[in-house]
Amino acid sequence: MKIKNIHFTGIKGVGMTPLAIIAKEAGFYITGSDVDKKFITDESLKKAGIVPYLGFAKENIKDADLVIITGAHGGFNNVEAEAARNRGVTVWTQGKAVGKFMDGELFSRKFYGISVAGTHGKTTTTGMIATILRGVGLDPTFVIGTSSLPSLPNAGYFGKGFYFVAEADEYATEPLSDQTPKLLWQHPKIAVLTNIDFDHPDIYSSIDEIREVFLKFAQNLPEDGILIACGDDPQIKMLINDYRGNVITYGFSDTNDYKIKKINYSNTQSFFWIEGRGVNLGEFTLNVLGEHNVLNGLAAIIACLELGVSMDKIKKEAVKFKGSKRRAEYIGCLNSGALLFDDYAHHPTEIKKTLRAFKEGFPKSKIICFFQPHTYSRTKKLFDEFLYSFSDADEVIISNIFSSEREGIDPSVSSQLLVQSMAKLHPNVRFMPGLEDVIKYIGQKSYKRNSVIITMGAGDIYKVNSKLKFNNNA
Repeated sequence: MKIKNIHFTGIKGVGMTPLAIIAKEAGFYITGSDVDKKFITDESLKKAGIVPYLGFAKENIKDADLVIITGAHGGFNNVEAEAARNRGVTVWTQGKAVGKFMDGELFSRKFYGISVAGTHGKTTTTGMIATILRGVGLDPTFVIGTSSLPSLPNAGYFGKGFYFVAEADEYATEPLSDQTPKLLWQHPKIAVLTNIDFDHPDIYSSIDEIREVFLKFAQNLPEDGILIACGDDPQIKMLINDYRGNVITYGFSDTNDYKIKKINYSNTQSFFWIEGRGVNLGEFTLNVLGEHNVLNGLAAIIACLELGVSMDKIKKEAVKFKGSKRRAEYIGCLNSGALLFDDYAHHPTEIKKTLRAFKEGFPKSKIICFFQPHTYSRTKKLFDEFLYSFSDADEVIISNIFSSEREGIDPSVSSQLLVQSMAKLHPNVRFMPGLEDVIKYIGQKSYKRNSVIITMGAGDIYKVNSKLKFNNNA
């Protein structure tokens, strides 16, 4: 297949923008289209010299030899996808494209694939691996599902090296017509599995079904491949019992191959000590908070060790990772003195772990969480779990549910209902419907220096931060 021009339908998506940047850096002519709304990827596209068409039209695909679509914006039913098929142009989904890119199908070389899967922690772990490999001069290609990372040139990058590092997402390839989990398109040599939790109730009916998907993904590894898995996770333990390939486990318990022996925190830094296969590997430092991120860091360390990177170099490079966009991202100090962070957490487990991390990192501060639930289906299915996820926040403000384009409004569940039920368990929780209400409330409260504010959710809650006033001298 001779490809010169690639068009991305829905190019502003966090899974699409990195792929478009990789393709452009590899020498392809790139076009793209999306809705006329602000996205966190806008700056990344501008930096890469990619200007999307606003809106979708069959004329947008012009001379494209390949069209890549997402599950959003109608998927295969999008007017651009239909026009491409009518012209005999190949159409790939974003998930399939990641697998094809990793296989090197469009490029002049074959890659060594490193895929990071799991319900939580994919972006962070992928970013850590890419940061270390780039820092030691291996110049990997990588695709990371966010807009930017301080330790990397962009979330997508076409390197000159041998390695291709990618997130492996368990969501459906195209929910309306192709339920194949995206990660099954990838065939890496090393796979990291961070955890298995119940999520995406719009396509999965049970945790058992999700575990089976991750098992199939692990079985994509070649005979000499390596699965690096968190051995403390109960679902992963079950998966390992059914898996016959090479496994390296990590975690806190003594049964793991690599063990975290101790952790200390200081504001946004984590210090931890590792024992690997009976050998004391010493102290490591990460510029991210929380036990969950220490686990992510250990997974990244093991992956890089397996690739032959020395322990001393890993220690030196790991500390350069400073998180990514919308993952406990420090936004700034408000005029009132409060520290403001933004986080993508939208699942009860993620919320609980993230708030615990802030409580440990800022033990003397008041933690205030502004949460925007993401999708009616998730809020409804995990309703009871959400109730118990905010115990480490001193104050919780919940706004209206941000609905996915893939689902309609479900009147049987709402943020008001969530607040009413949570009020029986949490002493300080309230409902605040819109983003303008949140902005006004933060201004009125004038939170002081002993306060840490976190805007949280996978929707557009982060947009309130651009409307707040900051102390540029803090």
